[in-house]
Order: sequence, then structure tokens, then C-alpha cells
Amino acid sequence: MVNFTWEVKRDLMGALPEGEKAAKATLTAMLAAGGSAFDGPGVEFVSENESVAEYFLRLAERAFSVRFEVTEATKDKKRGKDRLTLSCGGAAAARIIKETGFWRAHPKYAADRALAVAYVIGAFLGSGSCTLPRDGARTGYHLEFVLPTPALAEGLRELLDSLFLVSGIVARGDRRVVYLKSREAISDFLDAVGAASALRKLSELSAVREESNNRNRVSNCYAGNADRTAIANAAQVLALEKLRDGGGWEALDETLRQTAVCRLENPALSLAELADKLKISKSGLNHRLRKLMKICAQTEERI
Repeated sequence: MVNFTWEVKRDLMGALPEGEKAAKATLTAMLAAGGSAFDGPGVEFVSENESVAEYFLRLAERAFSVRFEVTEATKDKKRGKDRLTLSCGGAAAARIIKETGFWRAHPKYAADRALAVAYVIGAFLGSGSCTLPRDGARTGYHLEFVLPTPALAEGLRELLDSLFLVSGIVARGDRRVVYLKSREAISDFLDAVGAASALRKLSELSAVREESNNRNRVSNCYAGNADRTAIANAAQVLALEKLRDGGGWEALDETLRQTAVCRLENPALSLAELADKLKISKSGLNHRLRKLMKICAQTEERI
């Protein structure tokens, strides 16, 4: 199955943001999540995904008419992923640093939904991930953004709030993680950022999982009922054996004796099955068994 994070990012990279302001908001968020500034001046962006790196290059040209260069490409042998570093320097870098201030939070975008969405999209492309529950796994629905500072995390949380997406923040080492933790929250997020294909995939997977959960609940219910039936049957058999062995059989009328014998001979049958065997209704059988259990209890008290 295709990694769901990639499903989301592929949707988000379907087209560049419309308009210069939205393009700058997305680029700002990508740099906030996966970039840094250095003396020179210079700006760099690091990505483990070639498609995201290519999208960043196109976005930089759209937003600032700046061409970043690939200055380093390494491979993490353990994770099997490439790590690409894109850089630019000089006057172009100085302009990006001045106009974006990407290391600071930008709650000002909350006043403009389109810019808030553009920034959130950039943050997810820069450091976002989304996992869905798998059969047999304890992990559930989880979407997160990993950011380098508490201020950036709090700023992103405010933007998510402006889009009616409730999120939380937790520390992870020296970084901060902004997260959404339920299927409904992730569904609302995908809808807000326009990830239509990923939203459909989530709905399909959720439907399959819900169907599986329903089957499990029904199965557990049947199992629980079977356990309760077995316990009740065992109690009836034990009481009737004591009645029989104690000589209480003679005091029973023919219908009750027939019912008692049938239960002892068929200890595993359910009430419905036992009633069918005796050719009586289930309510009629219940009435007989209650009378038998009352007689058994009275006999045991006398003993």
C-alpha cells in the first residue's frame, strides 16, 4: 500500500499556489519546517523526498524568481532515503530572509483563509506526516507537523484553529510536534487543504475498518452470549443432578420430569434448541426451568 503521507503530499503538490502572496506563504512555511538561514547570507531547504524538493524549486521561482541549487545529496542507508539540500545565497537569499522571516510565527495569516491554508500546506510539505491504523496494530489515526521551535508550533496551531482544526502540541526532544489525533480531525484537515484524493482514500479505508470493527463486535457479542449460555446451562445441570441424586425426581410432574431429563441429556443446547427438541415454545421452556430451579433450591434448603 502506498504510504499515506505521500498520498497527501502528492495531492498538495498537484498545482502551485495561485497568486504571489499564497506562493510566499507556502514557501515561508516550508522553510520554517525544513529550512534554515546561514551567514553569507544564505538560505537552505532540506528534504528526503525528491518530488517535494522539485516542488520547492518551482515554488521559489514562482514566489521570488529565485533559483535554488542542489548543494548536497546523501543517502541514508539505514532508512533507504535520499537527503537533498537546496541552497541559494547572496542578494536573493537576503531578500527571502527579509520578506519571509520564516523562523518566526505568522499568525497574521489567520485573518486570510487562503493564506492560512497556503501556510498549512507548506508546513505539511516541509515536515508533515500522516499515519492510519492497520489491522492488528495499536496505533491509530495520527497527523503531525514537526517544527524546530515552540513559537513556530504555537503559530501553526493558531492557524489551524482559524481553519476550525483543533490540534495539540507536544515536545519531542528539542523540537515541537503539532498533531491531530482522530479520523474526523484528519478528514477535516484534508478537506480544508484540498487533498481530495487522499480524503477519498481515508473514507474508503475508514469504511473498511468500521466494517471490520462491526464484525468483531458482533463476534464478541456472540462469544459473550455463548459464554453466558454455557454458564447458565452448567448451573441448571448441576442443580438437576443434585435433585435427581437426592431423590427429588418423584415429586416432579411428567412435564417437569421430561424437561429435566432433556436438559441433563443435552447440557450444551441453548434454550431455543432445547425448546425445539421438546416441541414447546421458548417462553414455555423458560417457565418450566424456573419452576425446576425453584424446586431444586427448596429441596437443597431442606437438605
